[in-house]
Amino acid sequence: MGKNVSKQIVELLEKASIKRVYAVTGDSLNFFNIAVKESKIVDWVHVRHEEVGAFAATAESELEGIGCCAGSSGPGHVHLINGVYEAHKTRTPLLVIASTLPTTEFGTDYFQETNTIKLFEDCSCFNQIITRPEQVSRMVQTAIQHAISKKDVAVIGLPGDIAEMDAVENALTNNFFFNEPVIIPNQSELNEAAKLINDAQRVTLFCGIGASDANKEVVEFSKKVNAPVGYSFKGKMTIQPNNPNEVGMTGLLGQPSAYHAMHKSDLIILVGTDFPYKDFIPTDKKIIQIDSEGSKLGRRAKIDLGLVGNAKDTLSALTSLVNTKENRDFLDSQLELYKKVIENKMTYVLDKGKENAIQPEYVAYILDELANKDAVFTVDTGMCCVWGARYISGTGERKMLGSFNHGSMANAMPQAIGAQFTYPEKQIVAMCGDGGLSMLLGDLATIKQYNLPIKIIVFNNRALGMVKLEMEVSGLPDNETDMVNPDFALVGKAMGIESEEVRNPEQVPDAIGRAFAYNGPYLLNIFTNPNALAMPPKVGLEQMVGMTKSMAKLMLGGKMDEVMETIKSNYKHLKDL
Repeated sequence: MGKNVSKQIVELLEKASIKRVYAVTGDSLNFFNIAVKESKIVDWVHVRHEEVGAFAATAESELEGIGCCAGSSGPGHVHLINGVYEAHKTRTPLLVIASTLPTTEFGTDYFQETNTIKLFEDCSCFNQIITRPEQVSRMVQTAIQHAISKKDVAVIGLPGDIAEMDAVENALTNNFFFNEPVIIPNQSELNEAAKLINDAQRVTLFCGIGASDANKEVVEFSKKVNAPVGYSFKGKMTIQPNNPNEVGMTGLLGQPSAYHAMHKSDLIILVGTDFPYKDFIPTDKKIIQIDSEGSKLGRRAKIDLGLVGNAKDTLSALTSLVNTKENRDFLDSQLELYKKVIENKMTYVLDKGKENAIQPEYVAYILDELANKDAVFTVDTGMCCVWGARYISGTGERKMLGSFNHGSMANAMPQAIGAQFTYPEKQIVAMCGDGGLSMLLGDLATIKQYNLPIKIIVFNNRALGMVKLEMEVSGLPDNETDMVNPDFALVGKAMGIESEEVRNPEQVPDAIGRAFAYNGPYLLNIFTNPNALAMPPKVGLEQMVGMTKSMAKLMLGGKMDEVMETIKSNYKHLKDL
């Protein structure tokens, strides 16, 4: 038998260094499935839900540069969408194979018919459907190169009848190019930036994921101009390590020190960040923004100078142009404040909580203490993001994945699957909320089927904790955020995963130690304090009023026990305000 189209596509995946296809097979996808089976390079990962497959492939892409997932006609496409949006919002290369009905049935409202062009249009940079074998090699090559170059999603619609047709070779087929161009502003723009920096007395750097390869350059520049360095959540793992001038994060999950440093400076330099929370960025300071994409300049803040350039190369050039600042008063004052912030943060750890109400800060702190220096953490959207942001330390080797831009629930466990396949020898820790884990619970079976040694830490607060907090600070009564959960440890055991329940703070260190030492998947169902709140560093007066109104409603409803428990549990948080 000759080569069919499916085999031809798989050969192109091999050339693009794609190692896995995360998918649920079915009818129109079956020929492609068999082509993957026959490959010695590409493996098929049988997930239980296509959304999980897309999240896992996105995690692999973030860690290794490209990922691939697939779904079959109709529901398979729709199930992919949320995870595909994750890749699109994260800006990481993802190839999606969306197999579909035979071409002869297009437009007939055939069984499971979906229009892949319309369906994926809003979350992709390339989106086409193959209708003839002659198109395959150039179209798939173009799709993959688009995904790589634009750091985005490319979708290939693959009709079932085309998938089994004989392949047609094309002499124009090329290799794939993972380029890393050097982008740097012109000399006059660099000189203008250097003048602004030299004229400023107090400079603060705020760095994002776009500065992830520039830790050394950030540190050298900050030392030369005595600038405190803040960072976004996505920038933390790479900007925090080996950085004597770091002052933490700002934003909803951040700390008052970085917020303070930005607001007390004369000049802020935004480096490789598209930080979305504009309310945390001052409006009365001079701002220089450096980004490799000119389209991002000025969309989050009023800037005085926008520079298009890589963080690493641009900062290196600027370091040679700016004058050394001798006065350290501003830097030292911000470092002193940050020291106090860190000390205050530890008070939440020292209060370990009580039975069935273990402080989540304490759990996250123990995870940080016991995890390997090159561990990969995944964090569910919501409160787990808060604990990960504040208590998991960057070492220079660790990585942290989350749904930081898309903000989806249920991301941590699927991303851990992709991370563990990508790094089979590394420790993968999934910090899961009970709400997030419940949403895609079925893929615990995938973890067991492949015996992935993921450590699943369930922060079981029996509520949609972040949503509850949002309602309270808005002055709304808490409604429909409570969760009656299954016994996650029993569920884990039913799936064949070693699992245990943790109800007392004294059990936490040993339980996490057992999980980390176990050679295989392990689930810890930890009963955390449902009243643990995570306040941003600056809460507006209207939010405080909202909280007061919310508590007043509880009082009027006669729920004084609940009011008092909330006050006692969160007094230390309120002191920070």
